[in-house]
Amino acid sequence: MATSSRLNLLFFSFLIASGTISVVSGAVFTIRNSCSFTVWPGILTGNGAQLSDGGFTLAPGASVTVTPPAGWSGRIWGRTGCNFDGSGAGSCQTGDCGNKLKCNGAGGAPPATLAEFTIGNGGANDFYDVSLVDGYNVKMGITTSGGSGNCQNVGCTSDLNANCPNDLRVSASGNVVACKSACEAFGKPEYCCTGAFNTPQTCPPTDYSRIFKSACPKAYSYAYDDASSTFTCANANYAIVFCP
Repeated sequence: MATSSRLNLLFFSFLIASGTISVVSGAVFTIRNSCSFTVWPGILTGNGAQLSDGGFTLAPGASVTVTPPAGWSGRIWGRTGCNFDGSGAGSCQTGDCGNKLKCNGAGGAPPATLAEFTIGNGGANDFYDVSLVDGYNVKMGITTSGGSGNCQNVGCTSDLNANCPNDLRVSASGNVVACKSACEAFGKPEYCCTGAFNTPQTCPPTDYSRIFKSACPKAYSYAYDDASSTFTCANANYAIVFCP
């Protein structure tokens, strides 16, 4: 995915700058489902230890705590409309990671709302964001606790499925279950910020990304939405909440 690969490079560059990965805990993630329906979180590790085998079931009102090591980098998303058998085989309407409950290193199929993190080493800043670069499927928020610095609660708490443009909609059983990014929907360089459009100067916001940004001002709306969408905090714990 061209648009999300740039974000991965941005976040993983912080790891390179920070030096050797430590086995010391860097933060605590509390992943909570405040939706009225079951969510199946997926976790993709970019650098560091795999967390919770990459996926699990989270009933309404339930929460799971995971502890990434310092230097960990990766993303968390919610899968919806899943059906798995006793062996963990199955599929999801949105965010599917290869027809299995435990993603184990597989990413989620777009469109999916993403929480992205790079956890600092030795008291260095954590970097985090909620991204709609790969589209949207479920409300998501990140809240901080116990940290220092410019720690902000961020996310996308608007129902973009209800307001998704017709040409970006993903439907199942007559309901809109996700909203594609313009890049995913059309594959054009001007939407994906590729080719001749691979710089901030040549890839400005589009009418589609502005819809995302207007609904969720503290979330990434497209690949070059860095200035108002990446946040930092040091020595914090984080709650990643579906349907906050």
